[in-house]
Amino acid sequence: MTAIETNNLNKTFRTRVKSEGLRASFRALVRPEWTEVRAVRDVNMRIEKGEIVAFIGPNGAGKSTFIKMLCGILHPTSGDISVLGMSPVRERRKLAMSIGTVFGQKSQLWLHLPALDSFTLLAAIYEISDAERKRRVDELSEIFGLSEFLKTPVRKLSLGQRIRCEVAASLLHNPELLFLDEPTIGLDVVVKQSIRELILRYNSERGVTVFLTSHDPADIEHLCRRAVVIDHGRVVLDSSVEELRGGYLGTKMVEVSFSIPQSIPEFPGVEIITGEGGMKSTIAVDTDVCPIGDVMERLSGLGNVIDVTISNPPMEDIIAAIFRDQEGAS
Repeated sequence: MTAIETNNLNKTFRTRVKSEGLRASFRALVRPEWTEVRAVRDVNMRIEKGEIVAFIGPNGAGKSTFIKMLCGILHPTSGDISVLGMSPVRERRKLAMSIGTVFGQKSQLWLHLPALDSFTLLAAIYEISDAERKRRVDELSEIFGLSEFLKTPVRKLSLGQRIRCEVAASLLHNPELLFLDEPTIGLDVVVKQSIRELILRYNSERGVTVFLTSHDPADIEHLCRRAVVIDHGRVVLDSSVEELRGGYLGTKMVEVSFSIPQSIPEFPGVEIITGEGGMKSTIAVDTDVCPIGDVMERLSGLGNVIDVTISNPPMEDIIAAIFRDQEGAS
């Protein structure tokens, strides 16, 4: 069954042109000039129920506008949308009862209240009975490990604890579709992995569809099977994460520090980015050619290693590479 379907979806914003100078500003009051900005252009997309899909692109690509149209917050200029068989334009209130949202930069929890009180308020908004609310809170508390801090004011929680509460709050009314906008932003590596495992578990056990935006390549690798890339409002790539990994996500960045200046010998799949012959070097590793374990073994064999950090390349670099390849193919 289909969770999301769009056909030739477009959104155009009409904005006023800013005038320079006093005379031009006065003239603009009488005869303002306008320009149109196409934020979303002819997007055709179909997402089946139970999928976890990554929706990625640079800042200003149209991601937020697209999500707001799916939620019914914005109306499209043209084209059709169906979300869980409903029209976000005509059935926004009904749709809101079947979707959940988590925005890494915005909270749906009341800062000065315990998360438990926020859950009670949200349950009332979603017209959940007291008995059902208690059952759902107990269930989510067990799944997300909330019992230790459920009665602590949200402002006193760590970022990782707050995000766990945010995800639980978005699932309180048992939605069929979950929108996650940068859910792991600002979290440390351990907490990020914990959040990913919880999302995967809920998707596996409940079949909830997940629509994810993230600038963290690890979120996409660990959570999604499919990735959609958007730029200037257009979908430029729609492929499996396996294909994306083979072409773009297979590179790892390794930062290594030595106790004395050290040269790193060349070997297949490894490119020295910075610091050759110094006390700190950064190398890019193509894991399809050279597994990261082999790299660690070779580095350890050099001696004098005091610290090693492994990370993904910035999502901006990955997206830029995708765009270059798409332009080269066209």
